[in-house]
Amino acid sequence: MKVIKVYNYGKCEICNTPLEEKSIQQDFWIKDKLVVIDKVPAGVCPQCGEKVVNAEVGEHIAVLLKDSNRINEAPTISVPLIKYEAETGAV
Repeated sequence: MKVIKVYNYGKCEICNTPLEEKSIQQDFWIKDKLVVIDKVPAGVCPQCGEKVVNAEVGEHIAVLLKDSNRINEAPTISVPLIKYEAETGAV
């Protein structure tokens, strides 16, 4: 029987709400390329949306991001690109 280790993320640094473990998509910009890592275990605040990962997950993400072959061979997604245009008279 496989034991699933549950990590206690504690409380949100912003609003002090207990964090809940969720699987998220985390995005990074690497050399002008958007890279998204899917299914990242993270503590997510249900109140304000703040997200944190534990040290072990952070270290694994760093390893993934250094693997340029894996990044180049990964499937791609398309995302909308919207230009920022300030409205006249906006404050």
